[in-house]
Amino acid sequence: MFLWLVTFLMISASVSSLEYKLHWEVPPANASTSFNDWASSKRFQVGDIIRFKYKKDSVMQVTKECYKQCNSSHPRFYSNTGKTRFMFDHSVPYYFISGTSGHCEKGQKMIVEVISNDRTTTSSAPPATMIVWFCFFSFTLYLVA
Repeated sequence: MFLWLVTFLMISASVSSLEYKLHWEVPPANASTSFNDWASSKRFQVGDIIRFKYKKDSVMQVTKECYKQCNSSHPRFYSNTGKTRFMFDHSVPYYFISGTSGHCEKGQKMIVEVISNDRTTTSSAPPATMIVWFCFFSFTLYLVA
């Protein structure tokens, strides 16, 4: 007779991701900074969120090629709710443009570089920006004669 004992242990270190707020609008013609300047000043990681806030506009995630050409015909993601939350789920560059005609060409576009989940901190406190799950499975087989 075989008796299977399955033990499942889940340990979590409860930490959170960061949420960034961004006013998504056509930059003024004389603007000294761009959305890319803003994005490159941040350390986006997997699990982080950008909250786009806008009026009478939209936000699209597109390919690198569509970004370069301001092509909004094949978005990977599209929203026009005025309050869009976008969560980064991979460590890759993300390309965003406005879906409103002419806005991308006027500078309403942005590249976000997302890095892996090893956010570092200079303090001695543990990082509070990652969700870590450790799963330990122990399967024990008992042979009863």
